[in-house]
Amino acid sequence: MHTVWKGSISFGLVNIPVKLHTATENKDIKLRQIHKECHTPISYQKTCPGCDKEVKNEDIVKAYEYEKNKFVVLDEEDLEKLKKEKEDKSMEIIDFVKLDEIDPIYFEKSYFLAPDTGGGKAYILLRQALEDSGKIGVAKIMIRSKEQLAVVRVYENTLLMETIHFPDEVRNAGDVAVPEKQNVTKKELDTALMLIKQLTTTFDPEKYNDDYRTALMDLIEEKRTGKGTVETKDAKKQEASNVTDLMSALQASIDKTKKKPKPKTTTRKKSTAQIKKNA
Repeated sequence: MHTVWKGSISFGLVNIPVKLHTATENKDIKLRQIHKECHTPISYQKTCPGCDKEVKNEDIVKAYEYEKNKFVVLDEEDLEKLKKEKEDKSMEIIDFVKLDEIDPIYFEKSYFLAPDTGGGKAYILLRQALEDSGKIGVAKIMIRSKEQLAVVRVYENTLLMETIHFPDEVRNAGDVAVPEKQNVTKKELDTALMLIKQLTTTFDPEKYNDDYRTALMDLIEEKRTGKGTVETKDAKKQEASNVTDLMSALQASIDKTKKKPKPKTTTRKKSTAQIKKNA
């Protein structure tokens, strides 16, 4: 499993070397956009509408728009310095709370925590302490240049870290237009409660499937085995052209690095004599 972060968890005087692994994956089916006429995949270029030309990566800088069309330019050196000041590769557990005290709206992404070299015993200690106390740890961690609020809890036999939103990242529910209280009759409420009771069960994640994804894959397979496939026009010609371009570029590089031989003195004299004779 790929390691996305390496550091340590600390609570009190206990320090646990750990590795972070992504616990979930997005299984959305990715569809490419191709030209309807020749079936060539569409490419995207970074362009500047003000200059009306393509922009290279080295010509792009980061900036914060504080007013419409007014920016504060941020140098990479400043951002890197700020990042290094915050990124000490340590995740400190600040508080211990009950899981049901955190509303699910705060939860963002899940990661498995695995003990790194020498961290096995301390890892088991934290896991057992969390299980026995019924608590989870609230911590801060720096991931990909962003400070994250996170919780550490036990999942099956593993410590799990879940990043959670900061309070100012959760929008105010009061801004959503919802109806005021309505006159709901007792019969209507009793019927709704009866329906909830009938559908109440123990949560089993295995019973839920992505029916749309399955149907889409079935459709793709049906078209693939039938006559629903297309191929980029002149694909072999384009491939050959790319190889030719690559070989030309390599040969040009070789020719450029070749040292030109120094002309011999006798050759220069002979050439001069020939010039005089011809004159």
